[in-house]
Amino acid sequence: MTLKKSETSLILSGRAKKYSQSAVNPIIQRTSSVIFDSVAQKREATKKRAEGTLFYGRRGTTTHFALQEALTELEQGAGCALFPSGAAAITQSILAFIKPGDHILMTGSAYDPTQNFCDQILGKLSVTTTYFDPLIGKEISQLLRPETKIVFLESPGSITMEIQDLQSIVTAVRQYNPDIIIMFDNTWAAGLLLKPITFDVDISIQSATKYIIGHSDGMLGFAVANERCWAQLRENAYLLGQCCDPDTAYIAARGLRTLSVRMKQHEQSGLEVARWLKQHPLVDNVYHPALSSCAGHEYFLRDFTGSNGLFSFSLKKILNTDDFALFLDNLSLFKMAFSWGGFESLILGYHPNDIKAMRQYHSQPEFNGTLFRVHIGLENVDDLIEDLAQAFIRISD
Repeated sequence: MTLKKSETSLILSGRAKKYSQSAVNPIIQRTSSVIFDSVAQKREATKKRAEGTLFYGRRGTTTHFALQEALTELEQGAGCALFPSGAAAITQSILAFIKPGDHILMTGSAYDPTQNFCDQILGKLSVTTTYFDPLIGKEISQLLRPETKIVFLESPGSITMEIQDLQSIVTAVRQYNPDIIIMFDNTWAAGLLLKPITFDVDISIQSATKYIIGHSDGMLGFAVANERCWAQLRENAYLLGQCCDPDTAYIAARGLRTLSVRMKQHEQSGLEVARWLKQHPLVDNVYHPALSSCAGHEYFLRDFTGSNGLFSFSLKKILNTDDFALFLDNLSLFKMAFSWGGFESLILGYHPNDIKAMRQYHSQPEFNGTLFRVHIGLENVDDLIEDLAQAFIRISD
């Protein structure tokens, strides 16, 4: 059979009869203890505990196995480890491969909690971190050291949306030392718009809390590894006690079935709002990977198959405290909340100094005014634009 297209694969993957028991969706199997009918059965389960055999609740149930199979297929890897959150997927994947004295190269536009983990936790373990300009490309070779163990990428960058030259970075790292582990936070692309493992990345990590679950009602993370890294990631995640509940695994698997159609609508509405913002007289710039004004746009066109609803825009002025609240507090459709990726539209505002504090590298992007990150949900796009238009009127001179 020829390789299925992503839209079809998302519908079919992880739905074998052994998981669904002839229902449409995999059943929810909740257990901690797994009962063995004989010593021989227990011995066999112990032997095959890493192969999707029921062994103990922390290793997973058929509900988990169904989701792991589907996510592995989505990211085109060798295996998938589940975690209770996206942050846990990031931190535990890193911990699975480092030891005291190791060095990590971390993109300077990484998710803020990822940076905090490196600074506040890894430093205590005698692991050093160097942050680099996300647009560094092949020049990353100048930062590699004999003790470099992990290169961690995230594209687009958190909030400021820089697109990295993935191909050049991977080539430079492999030429220096092919044993270095390359990790990639792939949450923005949701495994659908970019497949890092096909670019010779070792581990693709996502917060499934975002687009995979898609309804803002569950916390889940996962990491899909290639063949050379899968066993070490799997066993270290287990030793670190990482697992998720079967109910969350179930809603994540259900979210996969509509991921493709949701992403297309997020993309369409997101681009419409971004283009409207681009021409607004109070807006300085729009940071959307599909627009030419976004840093690294050429790499987006080369490597990604589409966009979604998450992007940022900056104003031409810095809002004072009153106007900042006036802009945000009276929005009716855009809600203020952390996270993104659900069906609802969200917004968060940042002072330029807020962004500066999240960037630990030279040649940081400069902002003339207040920056807003928005997630464009599934509401009518005309209603969303009208909501923003009214917000702009409230802060107009």
